[in-house]
Amino acid sequence: MTIEQLYNRFLKCSSISTDTRKIDSGCLFFALKGDNFNGNTFALEALKKGAQFVVIDEVQYNTHEHCILVDNVLETLQHLATYHRKALNIPIIALTGSNGKTTTKELINAVLSTTYNTSATKGNLNNHIGVPLTILEFTKNTEIGIVEMGANHQKEIEFLSNIALPDYGLITNFGKAHLEGFGSIEGVIKGKSELYDHLKLNDKIVFINENDSKQIEQIGNYNKTVLFGSNMSMLSAQPFINLKFNSITLQTHLTGAYNYNNIAAAIAIGLYLKVDDSSISKAITNYIPTNNRSQIIEKNSNKIILDAYNANPTSMMAALDNFGSLKESEKVAIIGDMFELGKDAETEHQTISDYTQKFNIDQVYLVGDNFFKTKSNTNNILRFQTFEDLKNELANSNLKHKYFLIKGSRGMALERILDYL
Repeated sequence: MTIEQLYNRFLKCSSISTDTRKIDSGCLFFALKGDNFNGNTFALEALKKGAQFVVIDEVQYNTHEHCILVDNVLETLQHLATYHRKALNIPIIALTGSNGKTTTKELINAVLSTTYNTSATKGNLNNHIGVPLTILEFTKNTEIGIVEMGANHQKEIEFLSNIALPDYGLITNFGKAHLEGFGSIEGVIKGKSELYDHLKLNDKIVFINENDSKQIEQIGNYNKTVLFGSNMSMLSAQPFINLKFNSITLQTHLTGAYNYNNIAAAIAIGLYLKVDDSSISKAITNYIPTNNRSQIIEKNSNKIILDAYNANPTSMMAALDNFGSLKESEKVAIIGDMFELGKDAETEHQTISDYTQKFNIDQVYLVGDNFFKTKSNTNNILRFQTFEDLKNELANSNLKHKYFLIKGSRGMALERILDYL
């Protein structure tokens, strides 16, 4: 079956599914494979649950007239997404970066949706499966698509760009994330800049924060670069960011000076795409972070900055910088291991352990195998190898009237700490 023929069937389906636990009636089911599962084995189950067609790539499961046999299910999903993208021919904004991708994507969507019918990546479905699924959710009513792209090795952003074919692009920043795959910060810069390479090759628009010298250097003298930042300024971040753009002053619900650049990017894209100032202001003011990203929570007399969605050395330092600058007293930092650092794990965790001592933080709790191995001569650091060890300490500490920072990689699931504060 050709992609064109499959596309005609896709248009008759209600949605796309890759999980038989989430089957919509009339959907098109893609039988993806993983290390521990084979979606082909669920093809008939998907049909029984209401799928209109199932796409498979193993001939022994081609036992129903609504089975579509292809050479490779994943590649077919990706090719179908690109075909759909070309058929819709709508403007697509792509963004990547080491930190702040999802928050920036949500802010851009909030701003643009005041004026356009937008559709954006849900959550952080930003890999070789998530990007095509995002694109296939765009409809003929979608006026602008927003696609988040994640990567942990070279050539991945190039690959995703060739699927999404973006018209506009943004890199939030270059930081020490996924060093295990990229090898070094230079590898990160090269890998993330594949988005710029794609946009330049296809004569598309690049948005760059003019205060980010690394990005300015990467883009060179490309003549379709939109610089932003000169018409904006951060007034304060105690604890929420207060900023000014053009003649408008606004108060956000985002904490951390590190989020200022994410907000600035959303404002810049909104201005470029003719969203009026008042709509931008309302969208940014009303945006409230969720999903463990820079959330401020009050519980049992404690105030908590919950930033437990992800962490790497760059974002960890930024979070500590912000936390250290806050004028609150009785501050406690609970810091969890940072993953995917490869050979740099020991050095980077020791660096963060040392970095906590730059600030007036009363108590630092470090948790995880990597932080447990760090060393220091200070009395305000306690180390715990497991979450269970930390949990027992917190349960017996009766911490009240404190200001907490909770940050760690997703795998640490440090939001569980809330149950013990």
